[in-house]
Amino acid sequence: EHRWNSREHMVRESRQDRELGACPRESLSFCSHFTALTISREPRSKHGAKDGAAGTGQGCASASSRAATTTTTTALFEPGRDGQTPQVVVLVGAPGIGKTTMVRKVMVEWEEGMLHAQFDFVFCIDCKAIALPMEASVADLVSQCCPGLRVPAGKILDDQKKILFIFDGFEALGFSLVQPETELSSDPRQVKPLELTLMSLLKKTVLSEASLLITTRPTALGSLGRCLQGEYYVEILGFSAARREEYFHRYFENPSKADMAFRFARGNKTLYSLCVIPVMSWAVCTILEQELCGKKNLLECSKATTGMMMFYLSQLLKHRDRDNPQVLQQFLLQLCSLAADGIWKHKVLFEEKEIKDCGLDQPGLLPFFLNEKIPKEGEDCGSVYAFTHLHLQEFFAAMFYVLEDDGETVSSLGRLEKDVNKLLESYSKSRKDLNVTVRFLFGLVSQKSIEYMDKTIGCRISPRAREELLEWLQGRHRGLSLPGRALKISEMDTLHFLFEMNEKSFAQSALGHFTDLDLQDTRLTLYDQMALSFCIQHWAGLGCVTLQGCSFHWQDPEAELDASVPCSGVSEAGGHHGALVVRRREELPCPIHLLCRALRHRGSALQVLRLQWCRLSESCCAELAALLVAHPGLARLELGDSSLGDSGVRLLCEGLRTPGCRLRVL
Repeated sequence: EHRWNSREHMVRESRQDRELGACPRESLSFCSHFTALTISREPRSKHGAKDGAAGTGQGCASASSRAATTTTTTALFEPGRDGQTPQVVVLVGAPGIGKTTMVRKVMVEWEEGMLHAQFDFVFCIDCKAIALPMEASVADLVSQCCPGLRVPAGKILDDQKKILFIFDGFEALGFSLVQPETELSSDPRQVKPLELTLMSLLKKTVLSEASLLITTRPTALGSLGRCLQGEYYVEILGFSAARREEYFHRYFENPSKADMAFRFARGNKTLYSLCVIPVMSWAVCTILEQELCGKKNLLECSKATTGMMMFYLSQLLKHRDRDNPQVLQQFLLQLCSLAADGIWKHKVLFEEKEIKDCGLDQPGLLPFFLNEKIPKEGEDCGSVYAFTHLHLQEFFAAMFYVLEDDGETVSSLGRLEKDVNKLLESYSKSRKDLNVTVRFLFGLVSQKSIEYMDKTIGCRISPRAREELLEWLQGRHRGLSLPGRALKISEMDTLHFLFEMNEKSFAQSALGHFTDLDLQDTRLTLYDQMALSFCIQHWAGLGCVTLQGCSFHWQDPEAELDASVPCSGVSEAGGHHGALVVRRREELPCPIHLLCRALRHRGSALQVLRLQWCRLSESCCAELAALLVAHPGLARLELGDSSLGDSGVRLLCEGLRTPGCRLRVL
């Protein structure tokens, strides 16, 4: 009872001190917005880092090779496979993967008395922000964490088993973790240099029965591991597929907006894959929320994947020192060179020597982009590094070709030529794995991207590649068109590239020489349809559209909510999954809504529209009738193998009867 009262007393005090209190008060919205993360939890081997303690950062995709589970904070101090309850837990993850959020969740649940009841006192030290004294005792640290605490620090420290110390962002301390054992403290009241006091806590020479929760980036893992014994490692892998959708619903709260935003992200494979990183999911939702402001849907969204990546990058670098932009520019030049070299060589892991030779061993910048993987005991090689996500490597590889260079940057990897044409030719001939890199290349040289990178991040992007990209697009399709036949575009990726750049004048120049679009037997996601719609609206000479055998999808069947995952509007207890799916289907427009709306644009030269074997239904007929009314130039419409029904055909006939309809063949 005394311990419980002490705990309650401390909670009340911490609520009065919201800056450095032992338990910062959180709004009720935090728990309602928290989305569980996928983690891998294992004890560390006695003689070195466990295999995969700091993985390559490919998110949940890497979880299949080892034990991984979607979990909340309850699992952090649960007994391991050996039955032992860990006293020291190290929470490992890349920047933005959710370490600090997990810590906040621990604090909120402890304050509410929901979890971690084994601790009477929890002290959180934010290593990135808190101003710590040069010399301090453990008791001083307790007082610093909670200056309004009325219970004497010495009394609190008497019952060690009931104390949890949290060090959030351990790598930010920057201390040497090699200290003489004889200098370490055994008395929590003894004042020592701060690094010795912290080392005493880590090595358990003081308060040996207290528990520790340490969050760190992989780069600090090696040195930290040499200070600890019997610790457990929890690696945060990011959001699983189901949790990504749950996060979108928790972020937007409005179910229809959440559905639309998630469909937009789910239809773009690159963007959806990046959403495994929680801060990337947040960045995507933040941008889509801005797009939705004042609009009813995202069908006019102008933000493609590159825009999302630039916003994500600006958030990562938000708190860096901006006094010397040349340092960042030089670092990014070398980073992009490393990324491009890896893409060309199908390489995602880089040795420590490569990092140092490139001049990338800068602790203030490197951890934002690369994860470090510590070698196992007995391995002769040093640490290896990987980009936080493969698509991040592809983004920086694209930046390599357009980031302005003073001509003095020479990579130890050998001078990789900034030859955009070589990249494009390789993609056209055989290297289809370069698709995402090429797409980012188009996005980076748009005028908006050039201005954003300069103003927000401080990087200079050269627009010189624009002409090469334009000539390549025009040339690749001329070669595919038969002599004497109409010049046609038959590659979906061309539409993706133009949508990524999102510039009306560039699209008009690229498409102006072509008259036909031929995309047969293609599965069109919402993202594909938006790219298609954008290009059609800026394609003045388009006379024939052939989409035989294409299917139009507004919701990926694989992306429907798992019945076990609650979201806004569906309670865990009373929500009905079937009703949710029905509601979603009722809200969706007809499958060809975007296509028909784009084809109705002013100045369209459309004469032939082929939609055989597209399995169109009655719901499409109103859109087709409106197209017939608005498009007097349309002479041929093919709808074979559709299930239009009697009522659908009646709607179509209404369009046929209008004076403006000039259709000759149906």
